[in-house]
Order: sequence, then C-alpha cells, then structure tokens
Amino acid sequence: MRYLPKSPADREAMLKALGKRSISEFFTPIPAKYRLERDLKIPRQMAESEIVDWFRERSRENGDGYAIFLGAGAYYHYRPVIIDSLILRGEFLTAYTPYQAEVSQGTLQSIFEFQTMICELTGMEVANASMYDGSTATAEAVMMAVRLTGRPSVLVARNVHPEYQEVLSTYAHHQGLPISTLSFTEAGRLDPEDLERSITGETACVLIQSPNFFGTIEDVAAIAEIAHKHGALLVVAIAEAISLGMVKPPQQADIIALEAQSFGVPLGFGGPYCGVIATREQFVRQMPGRLVGQTTDRNGKRGFVLTLATREQHIRREKATSNICTNQALIALMANIFMTVYGKVGLRDLAKQNLAKTAYAMDQFGKHAGLLFTGAPRFNEFVVKTSEDPGAINSRILGHKIVGGLPLKKFYPELGNASLWCCTEMTTRTAIDTAAAMVAESEGSSGARDVDVEELTR
Repeated sequence: MRYLPKSPADREAMLKALGKRSISEFFTPIPAKYRLERDLKIPRQMAESEIVDWFRERSRENGDGYAIFLGAGAYYHYRPVIIDSLILRGEFLTAYTPYQAEVSQGTLQSIFEFQTMICELTGMEVANASMYDGSTATAEAVMMAVRLTGRPSVLVARNVHPEYQEVLSTYAHHQGLPISTLSFTEAGRLDPEDLERSITGETACVLIQSPNFFGTIEDVAAIAEIAHKHGALLVVAIAEAISLGMVKPPQQADIIALEAQSFGVPLGFGGPYCGVIATREQFVRQMPGRLVGQTTDRNGKRGFVLTLATREQHIRREKATSNICTNQALIALMANIFMTVYGKVGLRDLAKQNLAKTAYAMDQFGKHAGLLFTGAPRFNEFVVKTSEDPGAINSRILGHKIVGGLPLKKFYPELGNASLWCCTEMTTRTAIDTAAAMVAESEGSSGARDVDVEELTR
C-alpha cells in the first residue's frame, strides 16, 4: 500500500465509473497472447529495514580507496567539499526550470554566471547550460551546423570518442544524415590529407575532438582553415574540461561542445553530467537548449531572464531546434562553484598537475611497453601497447587496489592490445610506479618495445 496507494475500495469505484466489473475485464481489448497470466518473476517484496540492509551490503562491494587510471570522457578529479554544502541548499536543490523570472532570480543568475565563465574558457561569444552531457551536446552541435549550412552530410574524425560517435549516429539515423569518418595519423591526430580528399560542397561540418580520445591535442587552426575553405563549419568536442586550464581554447571553431563533468561533478555511474554548447553570436538562433540574459527592471535594478528557449515547449514545433527537455542548472551550479573556487590561476595549476603526472607515467610505462601516438602534444591521457591482453593485466592490477586503463580493442580492433590510461591530480606516484611494475611483469622485459604505429593506423 505504501507504493500502490489506491485501496481496494478506490479501485472498485474507478472500475464502476468505467463500467467494468474487474481489472481483467478492463484489459479485455488487449489480445490474450499479449497478456501476462502469471506473477512476475521477481523476488518477494522486502521490508524497509531489509532494503536498507541490502543496500549496505551492496555498498561494501564498491571499491574504496582505489587508484583510478580510467578516463575516456569521465574523469576522476578532486571535488571541493564546499560544492555539496551549497548545492544541497533548498533554494537550488528543489528548483526546477526557471520559467517565471520573478521567482527564479537565484537560479537564473547561476546559469548566467555559468554561461559567462564557459565563454571566457572557450573563447566563444555565447554558451548555454541545458545539454544532458558531452555526447548529446556534440550531437546537437552537429545538428545545429546542418541547420545553419543547409548541407546534407557530416565528416567525423575517427578519434572522436566512440560513444559520442554512437550518439551522433542515433541522432542522424532518422534524419537521413550521412556521416563519414576520417582517419588519424601515426601521431593520433586527424589526417589532414584525408580531410582534404573527403570534404565537399555538401559537407555541413567537420567534427573533431581536442584533446581527442587518445589524449592528443589537434591542430585546430589547420583543420578550421580546410573546413572554412570549403564553406563547412568546424565543431570541436571537448570531453576533458580541465584541459582548458592549459590548452589554448579552439577559438577557430564555429561551435564547441563541452562536457563539464571534470568541474566538480561526481563520476556517479555515468551521470547526470553537464553538457554545454558554446558558439558565435551570429549562430545563436539555431542554438538548442536555454540561454539566460542579463537585463534591468523599470527601476534600473539588475535582473536575469530566460532570453532564448528554442524547443517545442516554447515555440511552434517546426521551428524548434531541439527536443532536449532538461535544465541542468544544479549540475551547472557544481561547475560554477568549482570554477569559482579554483579561479584562473588555480585552474591553470590544476592542469599543470595533470600534465606532470601524465609525463611521469608515460616515462615509467615507456620503459616496459610501447607507447602509441607520441608525436604530438597531449593532455592527461596516453595509449599503452602491450603483448598481453590489457584485460588480463587489469585483473592483476585490481588486486593492488588499482583500476587500470581502458582496453581499446572494442573500439579500435586494429590497435590490438592497446589501452587508454589517464592521470589526474588524484593519481599518486606510488600508484603509477605500481601499475608500471605490473605492466613490466606482464611484458617480461625492462626495455621499451617499438611499435609500428603507421602500420596500425594505415
């Protein structure tokens, strides 16, 4: 009765009003072959105390105090304790979409400040705060480019996060939007010659990621020049927001799709995260999601309003730019607090720590195994090539309370026993040394192995 609040008397009254004698009669229009005539095969109901005990047991199965080398779009960074203290305030935690500006000034101001800081970070002129995560922001950015150009096809770098590519494919399938992929070089970057061969007057946009899935930083200026020469737009996805503390923002891009999870959002089994689209002011009318603006009231007092909301709920369906139906204000607030706590100098120092840890790890791993894609600058991820299957290595490392890198065979079978490793400020030197020693044990050699990357990426 706690979860099904209708009493037998309530149900009987409802059936009587419908002119039915029983629940079975109510479902008569459904063919018998589609009706379940038995109880569901689920465990018996549990008392509240039993449920609490069950979850406590499950929590003990979670790893506590493990070193984490996983990245690939979800990054383990330190979260200042002030974040939870502030977001749990009732004014923020219970707030919903700020339709009524007169009662939503705090939420609207928070979103406005988030947009402002994202613009400062990315070098763009406008930014929203309403995407689900980096993958949906990327797909929405591509759809936005298609609307802006009126062109029917898209080019995607193969070193864009594979799961971002899958989300984009889902979006494009029923749009009838053809997507072609572009190869990467032995340095792990987009192949500019392949781009020149593939781009046409029908190309709406070129999608790249920087730092890309392998951690390598793309030559955004050169790619933008090629794209713009053919009248196409450049969309840049950024999965690791901390990189903007050090890496020059891709200002040559027309649209930036950003995942802000690194800014104080917990890993949380994959979400909720915080996706953002930032772009040039001339493209704002085709930007999905919501945009908050600053204004003054009749008394000259500063205020905030929902300036742009181009979805079906607000405008005619045929004019809607997206079916994104969320307001990520609470998650964006986490990022707001994170960016405010660190500031410009702190964010740069944090990025430096990530770079330093990565450089040390690459040096240690490189003594025992092959490193792929080393011919270009990178941020906090690198690819290790071993003779043994990475899954087997990870199983052994797990015994040392270390979560190893991501095996790449699923996404890039031609790379064989390659895995993607990530270092952040949370990665200790001890964890790096231990993981490198385990890889050395796997390889059975203290010497670095040469890897024919050109053959792998041909």
